[in-house]
Amino acid sequence: MNARIAAGAAALLIVAVLTGCGPAGSGSGESNESAEPSSSSTPDASASPSPSPTPTETPVALPTDCRAILSDDVLAQLDGIPLNDAAFGPSGVGDDGTLTCIWADPKADTTRLVTTISLINRGPALDMLNTLVTTEGFTCFTPDGGTRCEKTWPNPQYPVTDGRTLFWRDDVLIDSKYSNLAPEGYTSSIVAHLFD
Repeated sequence: MNARIAAGAAALLIVAVLTGCGPAGSGSGESNESAEPSSSSTPDASASPSPSPTPTETPVALPTDCRAILSDDVLAQLDGIPLNDAAFGPSGVGDDGTLTCIWADPKADTTRLVTTISLINRGPALDMLNTLVTTEGFTCFTPDGGTRCEKTWPNPQYPVTDGRTLFWRDDVLIDSKYSNLAPEGYTSSIVAHLFD
């Protein structure tokens, strides 16, 4: 019974965050692997209410340059790693304005970082984040005025860490999937560029 109560409370936390009623985050720049979440409870997806309309605001413009969204410190950590090599398929700005950044060397077996920055309304974002928490064990918390969800796991083939970090705010989703490449402050650098 206590587990069900905790699960319901966690679901309400995610709902509150995405409706703008959640607590503000610290804004500190954590790496994708080392962020300290405030809660690891798994919400009950059935406890999520239907989304309400997002207030009319000036939309955040999606970026068009993978390097311009990163701080000098983060770029230094990525020094020497190819960006958007054709071997990995389409990247850069898509037809819908989504920016895809692929940091990876085609000669490497596993080291890579793939980030997509796209528009997604609050309702679909809420559904997606709740699903990641309930079905895949992601942990969510509320830094920088948005919602950040993340998870890491051991690579099944190599002795490295894989993971995924998502950050949603103001109808913009930053979604990074990585293997053995998680520069410190990467997501926070993108957030600062887009929203500050």
